[in-house]
Amino acid sequence: MNYKPQDATPAISTTVLSDDEIRKILIERIDVRHQSVGIVVGIINGERRSVIAQGHLDGGDQRPLNGDTVFEIGSLTKVFTSLLLSDMVQRGEVSLDDPVAKYLPSAVRMPERNGRVITLVDLATHTSGLPRLPGNIAPRNINNPYADYTVEQLYQFLSNYSLTRDIGSEFEYSNLGGGLLGHVLARRADTDYETLVYSRICDPLGMKNTRITLTSEMKAHFAVGHDGGLKPVENWDFPTLAGGGALRSTANDLLTFLAANLGITKSPLSAAMAAMLKIRRPTELTKTERALGWGILKRDGKEIIQHIGMTGGYCSLMGYENKSGVGVVVLSNAAWPVDDIGDHLLYTGFPLSKPPSKHAEAKVDTRIFDAYLGKYQLLPNYIITISSEGDRLFVQTTWQGKCEIFPESDHHYFLKVIDTQIIFVMGCNGLATELFLHNNDVFQQAKRIE
Repeated sequence: MNYKPQDATPAISTTVLSDDEIRKILIERIDVRHQSVGIVVGIINGERRSVIAQGHLDGGDQRPLNGDTVFEIGSLTKVFTSLLLSDMVQRGEVSLDDPVAKYLPSAVRMPERNGRVITLVDLATHTSGLPRLPGNIAPRNINNPYADYTVEQLYQFLSNYSLTRDIGSEFEYSNLGGGLLGHVLARRADTDYETLVYSRICDPLGMKNTRITLTSEMKAHFAVGHDGGLKPVENWDFPTLAGGGALRSTANDLLTFLAANLGITKSPLSAAMAAMLKIRRPTELTKTERALGWGILKRDGKEIIQHIGMTGGYCSLMGYENKSGVGVVVLSNAAWPVDDIGDHLLYTGFPLSKPPSKHAEAKVDTRIFDAYLGKYQLLPNYIITISSEGDRLFVQTTWQGKCEIFPESDHHYFLKVIDTQIIFVMGCNGLATELFLHNNDVFQQAKRIE
């Protein structure tokens, strides 16, 4: 059932951009920069809600978007997973300090270090010491990378992994940790993750279009995902690590979720939602903390509570600010970040991103492309693949779609869809031995591995 607004609601903020101002931002992103096919923004300001949509479901499906358009929301799922944890604590079903191993089969050996075990709160705050991804994930289909990762592989990885630092000593964002948390909570509740989310969160709040498995109604309104070059891509499936990114949702449903977090509507989850913000752990960024599920950005006396999500064809942000009573949802059906839009709408002190720099395309002998083809390792689980099609050169990074790159000179290349440059370093044998990614004045080195 849906809950009616309480008598006492946050005051309406006068700093929120108008619908027309928001639409101008979306038009600029879609029609000028070509950084999405469609974007939906939802604003809740006190009891007032508005949805501003621009673009289409797909290049071949010109139906306009609206508040009921369904998107993959990626890592926004982790907020729901952490809310499940907080709610189960309120119910007395688990404790934040429970060892994760308590809810796994006895045959699984969870990593330990210096006499400390990984707890549920460590997973929810990304301080467990577990890596971003399990080292034994090797997708058969890079365009749906989690689809064939099994529970058996998860258990095998956990049983053989050695932590490289003390538990709780350092923040490291972990899709593995979020997925594992959802897995053990579902085991504790003796059900599957999707059923747990829907029965404990979505159904009580009246969020009928937030699920993993699409209903017929959701399928009819499902936006097609697109890569950075705005080409349609496959949807992602998370059979084992669902708690890290499997949910699909709409702007209207997520505004309902934010209304409950802001206290605008009554909810049986109010205590659990409030408890999520009482846990604070530092991150690698200044003025930024990690609560249960949420990230907290502190600026000029404000606390922006938010999370971003990204899959192969979608980007999203969900956040709110308690003092102003403002909540924001931004959903895009392309793999271009939209968190700057969401943060700017929550606090105009956060700037919008600048358009990509202009680069002059040069003519080169395309036979040189053969020297660049291969795989380059940026991080243990982050590979950059350079490939060619005829006289065109492409780059593809782990979990992302393929984008064309264009020459400025023989060894210097740039992307038109994002402000990033690639510089190839040549070896004595005439092949590239490494490359450098240049983005936002930062150079990152990636060595050739094959």
